[in-house]
Amino acid sequence: MTERFEQHAFAPPPDAREVILVRHGASAPYVPGEDFSRIDGHGDPPLAAAGEAQAERVARRLAGEPLAARFVTSLQRTAQTAAPLAARCGLEPEVLRDLREIHLGDWEGGEYRVRLARRDPVAYRMLQEERWDVIPGAEPMQAFTARVKAGMEALLERVQPGQVVAAFLHAAVIGELCRQATGSRPFAFIHVDNGSLSRLVVLGSGRWLLRSFNDVAHLTAG
Repeated sequence: MTERFEQHAFAPPPDAREVILVRHGASAPYVPGEDFSRIDGHGDPPLAAAGEAQAERVARRLAGEPLAARFVTSLQRTAQTAAPLAARCGLEPEVLRDLREIHLGDWEGGEYRVRLARRDPVAYRMLQEERWDVIPGAEPMQAFTARVKAGMEALLERVQPGQVVAAFLHAAVIGELCRQATGSRPFAFIHVDNGSLSRLVVLGSGRWLLRSFNDVAHLTAG
């Protein structure tokens, strides 16, 4: 009998752990002169109405996943995005402070949005050089890389082989995790949509695999 070798969908090995990276929903708009409240120097806006709607769609998308745990950061927009899922599955989130957003120095509190919208030359240089620390007072790239890696290692210590978990995070952090998984250039993955899903599979050997990036099918479905 002739042997046949069919193609099959990817199936994580039994000792692998899967982390679904969820970017928080859209946060409240910035009004010049009315800086966002801050936690440890980081701007901490709540979700906008659009972000709350995105959080509901995320919850519907993930309701069928066999989630063993949920993680959020110390900034409220991640906890608010995770809340509808918590109401469905009952998993209380664990806070991982090291996975909070990049600190933007002099551009915290909403100024970053203004600078991008007005095509500030420093913002353009930041994108060209692919370095957050082009921004005055911003967190150094090396420190950010180390912090995010430490945060993910802390998360993985709480996840057993074979488990799937969801981590509600921020754009720069998701971009950095994807960069570390793939060895890409620094800003290859920073354009992460609000409410999107990206998936990392961590093998038993410790190797990271980026399985998907910026999945927004649940946000555009009817």
